[in-house]
Amino acid sequence: MEQNNFGKTTIAPEVLISIARLATLSVEGVCRLSPAPREVDSLFKKGISEGIDILVENNAVFVDIYVVLDHDVVVRDVAKDIQTQVSRSISEMVGLEIGHINIHVEDIDHCR
Repeated sequence: MEQNNFGKTTIAPEVLISIARLATLSVEGVCRLSPAPREVDSLFKKGISEGIDILVENNAVFVDIYVVLDHDVVVRDVAKDIQTQVSRSISEMVGLEIGHINIHVEDIDHCR
């Protein structure tokens, strides 16, 4: 978060979740987000039901994204495209560093 002579800017975690969601869904080959597998401690994390888990520590963003991909894609390539798109979107829109972006492919489906 940035501070200047005018005051302080804060960004709600939901904003980061929205940015990551939109960036992920814009990647060709992504059918949809998938709810993350439930663990006891994940019940309290923001965004986990939307397929995105975000953690911000020391101005770095750590992201776990759970997706369903189209059946006729190269999984490795789509995962890399998601990482690139989400990293670029978060960096450009809010100026935070990226710690990591983990992609969890939960299923393969016919999207079209």
